[in-house]
Amino acid sequence: MTKYAILGYIWLCAISAGFSAVTALPAFAVDNMQSTDAPDLTSVRAKIDAKDYAGALAELRGLAEDNQQADVYNLMGYTLRKTGDYRTSLTYYTKALELQPDHRAAREYLGELYVETGEMAKAEEQVSSLKQLCPSGCDELEDLQKVIAAKGGN
Repeated sequence: MTKYAILGYIWLCAISAGFSAVTALPAFAVDNMQSTDAPDLTSVRAKIDAKDYAGALAELRGLAEDNQQADVYNLMGYTLRKTGDYRTSLTYYTKALELQPDHRAAREYLGELYVETGEMAKAEEQVSSLKQLCPSGCDELEDLQKVIAAKGGN
C-alpha cells in the first residue's frame, strides 16, 4: 500500500466519522517551533485558532501528502482530536513521535488525548516524558499537568 493510499484511507475514516462537536477547551495549537524543515504552517494555525477545523484539515491533508514532518502530523492529530476523531488523532500523534521522539507539543497533545479518552495512566506517561525533555519545566508540561488536574488527576 502506498503512502497516498494509506493517507486516503485515513481521511476516508476521518470524514466518515463526521466532524462532531468537541470539548470547550480553547484551541491554541502549537507545534515544535525549533523545527526548521517544516512547511509554513501559519495559515493552518490561523484556521485552528478560528476553530475552522475542516479548513485546517483540508490544508493539512495536502501538506501531509508532501511532507513527512512531525509538526504537520502533530497539527493533524490536534485538529482531528478537536473534531472528536480520537482514533485517527492517535495515529498522527504516534507518527509525529516516531519522526521526532522529543516533540514536546506532540507529547502534550497525546497526553491531552489520553485525558479526554479517560486513559489517565497513559496521560501521566506523557508527563514523565515531558519532565525528561524539559527538566527545568516548559509550557507543554505545565499545560498537560493543568489538563490532568482539571480532570481530577494528580
